[in-house]
Amino acid sequence: MSVNIVAFGNERDGFSENSQQPSLIWSYLGTSALISQIDSSLSAGHVGNPVFTEYQACVFGNVRLVVHDCPIWDIFDSDWYTSRSLIGGADIIVIKYSVNDKTSFQELKDSYVPMIKKALNHCSVPVIISAIGARKNERVPCTCPLCTSDRRSCVTTSEGVQLAKELGATYLELHTLNDFYIQKYFGGVLEYFMIQSLNQKSSEKMKKRKRTQKCHRVQPPQLEQPEKMPILKGEASHYDADLHNLLCCCQCADVAFYPEDFSTAVEAHKVILCSVSHLFMLLFEVKSPADIRDASIVRTAQSLFAVEAGAAFPPVRVVVKDSIFCSCLPDILHFIYSGAFQWERLEEDIKKKLKDPEKTEHVLEKVKCILKTPGKLNTVKDCRSHHIKRLYNTSLRLFFNTPVLADVIFKIQGATVPAHRAVLVARCEVMAAMFNGNYLEANSILVPVYGVSKDTFLSFLEYLYTDSCCPASILQAMSLLICAEMYQVMRLQHICELYIITQLQSMPSRELASTSLSIVSLLKKAKFHNSDCLSTWLLHFIATNYLIFSQKPEFQDLSVEERNFVEMHRWPSSLYLKQLADYRNYVHSQKCHCAVM
Repeated sequence: MSVNIVAFGNERDGFSENSQQPSLIWSYLGTSALISQIDSSLSAGHVGNPVFTEYQACVFGNVRLVVHDCPIWDIFDSDWYTSRSLIGGADIIVIKYSVNDKTSFQELKDSYVPMIKKALNHCSVPVIISAIGARKNERVPCTCPLCTSDRRSCVTTSEGVQLAKELGATYLELHTLNDFYIQKYFGGVLEYFMIQSLNQKSSEKMKKRKRTQKCHRVQPPQLEQPEKMPILKGEASHYDADLHNLLCCCQCADVAFYPEDFSTAVEAHKVILCSVSHLFMLLFEVKSPADIRDASIVRTAQSLFAVEAGAAFPPVRVVVKDSIFCSCLPDILHFIYSGAFQWERLEEDIKKKLKDPEKTEHVLEKVKCILKTPGKLNTVKDCRSHHIKRLYNTSLRLFFNTPVLADVIFKIQGATVPAHRAVLVARCEVMAAMFNGNYLEANSILVPVYGVSKDTFLSFLEYLYTDSCCPASILQAMSLLICAEMYQVMRLQHICELYIITQLQSMPSRELASTSLSIVSLLKKAKFHNSDCLSTWLLHFIATNYLIFSQKPEFQDLSVEERNFVEMHRWPSSLYLKQLADYRNYVHSQKCHCAVM
């Protein structure tokens, strides 16, 4: 193996008095500890002025190093074929120039760099540009790439860097040809590219050898890729829409707001209002003034509302003392039931209704106080849409599995679970029919639940309140999926399906082979509970992991139709396994080492 280096250019400036100064290449070859057995010869050229010097040596022990050092650029003018052949056969190209010879550098840039770029058009050969010498018009050599202080007869650093960019080269400045600059600086970069070249040649040689061996050997069978698994698409959340529809239909309303003359009524739900506002918590006695600890909220509650005492049955009657605020109450409730985050829309609606800036500001200040967090100031900026978080999925969690404001109690496995009809009706169509139809549950406080465990039912209720769920295991996710199918909550069903699929996909093959979890049992349950997407995916999953599941006893529980599907889509295929067995027999008969197995 060999490395070919071609060096162009002269490191001596035209006015140098020291004509015996050693060249960069010779200095490196003569002093490097990695170089041995140096031999040099001059090429044919003009008398006393050879075209190039050829050096041959050994590097890294037994690697042949061939260097062509061309000190004059005339070779490109006189013998373009030779110069192009040198570049074409080069593994590394070195371009040298003196920083004190601006004329030669300009000629190199204008005339010879385009020729080099043309010769390198289809090659990826590393190029090293070496700027040699200390500039004579400055006291201390400057290495800053942005320096513009040396603009006289010297070649500036920025000009050298720009030249390197044109060629995609590595730029070096060698202020003097001493041991540091030649061995550690220039030599380090050159040796790095030599190692890269050797690695590339070794890799190409190995690939060529493998191709040659491949042509003369029986090839192992090609394992095809498994079929793509079915893709399950999640359903978008309709949490805000569910609660907003609750306000529109007024099902299970337990509070009614009246003006002072009791001419009209606006119905709402305590649990929704309290989930948004500490003021409503105070009004409906969920919290006391001592719990609130904010006098402004207490004052606003007393000045805005008055709860009528003595109401035996819902809805609770609340008188709105402020007539202007009362006229805007439907818009304010729509704002609250939509998640209490569309502040700009509320501003616009109230402005259109009142058409009076002072009255509009008055009402908006009351709304800010309703939304206020105790102990904090609510500014207009805090109420902007991008500063307000959606409130329900976090604030309704406060009322999950608590008796506060609860108006229904589920009895399950000997335990009781409190809940709120408003949330259940808004989020679940089956419960909406159950609590509003001609069913026993419509007028009953205690509702028994059958066919589901307490933990699963709590997870189901948590989803209704918060629009999120996090099953602890695949089996719990399947139980929750069954509960969601029983109450026809399709989005929760899809969430459970995605959870099961994600967990199975992340399970390593060794764990899949040793697990006690029955995938076939999951398949049967998914089919029975109308989870078509999950059942189809599980069939593909069994087929894709055929070698694992075919060894399990549960594999025999598959129906004939399911077995036929798995055999048709199995991976790896039976044909591949037969070809692999034949190839193994061939390898064994040839008594040779198998590169695949």
